[in-house]
Parts: sequence; structure tokens; C-alpha cells
Amino acid sequence: MFREFFKDFRAFIRRGNVMDLAVAVIIGGAFGQMVTALVNDVIMPPIGLLLGKVDFSNLYINLSKKHYPSLAAAKAAGAPIIQYGLFLNTVVNFLIVSLVIFVAIRQLSRLKKPEPVKAPNTKTCRFCRSEIPLEALRCAYCTSFVEGEVEEA
Repeated sequence: MFREFFKDFRAFIRRGNVMDLAVAVIIGGAFGQMVTALVNDVIMPPIGLLLGKVDFSNLYINLSKKHYPSLAAAKAAGAPIIQYGLFLNTVVNFLIVSLVIFVAIRQLSRLKKPEPVKAPNTKTCRFCRSEIPLEALRCAYCTSFVEGEVEEA
């Protein structure tokens, strides 16, 4: 039982798609870190400056009745808070990742050569609507003569 299990597992690991998935996960993680750094360190600071020197990562809603001068002070006190600034950063991060993936896929699809259109090797019988070879003189299904027939779309 274990021998068969490991044999199947080894065959599964040797498939190309498992390795492709592993590479995609690793590259996706690195790409996500890069985009997070871009959002947090390059994009959000100018947006915060335009909106009056606001640091989005420090925006929060205090759910307790006490006042805290900063997010760090509220966290240190263990106050219940909603960090909507981090959520805004995450939304911007998601939108940038989505945009980059969309542009990359769009460009890759433009580079891909279209598959050549193959000439049909069958035609449709006008009596029984069955698919028959182009060279056929009679339909194999209804035995009607089909010579000289023009293929219908």
C-alpha cells in the first residue's frame, strides 16, 4: 500500500505542471512583495502628501472611549481599533497587481501567434445533418447521394 502510494506520489511530482505551479507560487510571492513595496514606499506617500501629509498606514478608528495620540499608542494600550489605512493600502496594492497582470497578459496574447485555421475535412449531409467526409459520395447515415453538394455552415 505504501509502495503504491509513493510510486503515485513520485509520478505526481515528476509532472511538469507541479513544477510550474511551484515556480509560479515563488515568483508570485516575490512579485507581491515588490508591489507591496511599490505601493507603500512610492505611491502612497505622494497621495498622502496631496491629501495633507496623511500616512495611510497610520489611519485608524478608535472603538474605545479613551483618546490615544497615535496608532502605536492605541495598540500598546490594547484598545480596540479598526485600521482602515492598512485596508486602503491593501486595496491600492490589489489594484496595481491586477493592472500589471492585465497588461502583461494582454501583451503576451498579442505576441502569441494565432493558430492556423485548418481546412475542414468533413461536410454536412443536407438530408440528415450528419458529418461525413468530404470525399464521400453517399451519406453513411441516411445513404443519400451527396456528390456536388456545397458545405453549409
